[in-house]
Amino acid sequence: MRAAGRVTAWVEWFVGSWRAMWVVLAVPAGFLITGIVVWLAHGRMGVDSAVYRAGGIALLTGEPLYDKMTLLAEPWWAQLPFTYAPPGALFFVPLAPFPTTVAWGLLSVVSVLSMSVVIRITLDKVPNRPSWLSPTKATVWFSVLMLGMEPVWRSLFLGQINLILMVVVVVDVLVICDAGGRLGKWGGVLIGIAAAIKLTPLIFVAHLVLVGKRAAAIRAFATFVGLQGLLFLISAHDTWTYWTVTVLGDPMRIGPVFWNGNQSLNGLVNRITLLDPHSTTIALAIGAVLAIPAMLLVRRFHRHGRAVTALLVSAFFGLLFSPVTWTHHYVWVVPLLIMLIARMPDPLPQGFWRVTRAAIAPLAVFAVFVSCVLLWMRGGHSKELLWHWWEFIPGSAYMIVPVGAGIAIAIRVLRRRMRARDESGDDQPRIAAGHSS
Repeated sequence: MRAAGRVTAWVEWFVGSWRAMWVVLAVPAGFLITGIVVWLAHGRMGVDSAVYRAGGIALLTGEPLYDKMTLLAEPWWAQLPFTYAPPGALFFVPLAPFPTTVAWGLLSVVSVLSMSVVIRITLDKVPNRPSWLSPTKATVWFSVLMLGMEPVWRSLFLGQINLILMVVVVVDVLVICDAGGRLGKWGGVLIGIAAAIKLTPLIFVAHLVLVGKRAAAIRAFATFVGLQGLLFLISAHDTWTYWTVTVLGDPMRIGPVFWNGNQSLNGLVNRITLLDPHSTTIALAIGAVLAIPAMLLVRRFHRHGRAVTALLVSAFFGLLFSPVTWTHHYVWVVPLLIMLIARMPDPLPQGFWRVTRAAIAPLAVFAVFVSCVLLWMRGGHSKELLWHWWEFIPGSAYMIVPVGAGIAIAIRVLRRRMRARDESGDDQPRIAAGHSS
């Protein structure tokens, strides 16, 4: 009874009622049913999840993860290399007993629910949330609406784990690290697990340091190292091969970095310079310059009680700085949109055009990611290297969102400082006049 009461209390916090919960569960249930039907029909679904499942099977059977470009358990339609760190294969072991497409359905269930949890936590943690934005009702509606964005539906279609990694980071940074008592002492562990599976979450270890959570950062890094050590005990060959060969850069394992789908600085610079040998060095230099304002923004937002915004700065900087950032990695647009909507005026202005003007920022971001603009660009077979100058604008749409947001924030901060300086300057004569009288 006590466990049932806890579940009911969680459901009421999450979406308000069991009736709403069934609505939220309907979407992931649809994915699971689809996976089962496709399996019975001998169809194909979930290219990346098929590779994940094969990685888990390889770890169980002793097959090397990185010696070849494919794994034995991969179906003929998913002949791709395993690119994650060895601990990733360990966490994919639960997929091994299931047929490939059923494993995709199960992974999709967890991914969709993970996105819903991210939405709910973001609504809970955004300060000064408008009264018209009900967290429980918004969680239900946005859980469906966000499925239309290209990073989300592509992650689900491919069977990617981006949404799962995102919820792990969000729960760690925004919930566990801010909790007191025993729970708070686990802060950083989930980030360490996420980074052990896929290296890119290591950016959030730096985030913990910047926001003053140094103990959590140490736990995160210790967890990351500990899991690598555990896998060395399980499969020394795979761990040694990954850290001495694979991680150093085998471009054939991840695809050409100049593909338009790579929405990182490295991808952009490689496209602009037509694969100049110094492209990656130039991209790293640009990223190092951008790191300075990014760190300042993280510290500033955290100091002003805007933990969600601070986390988003770190997340999007990580996407820009990573050597390879495929479009489905941009699932962080989900909490970004929630944050932008939560910053709209309260009460809302009257009239359609006034409301539209107030919602211009979230509408613009939503339009970019729902439009599938990158799918309309010339790509594949090195066509990106033939782009005209104007094609780089829509062809870099995902990157423009965080960069544009950073520029807008910088302009707003400068305006506020100039306004405060002008007001303080106006006060000086008045004070002097008061003393003279």
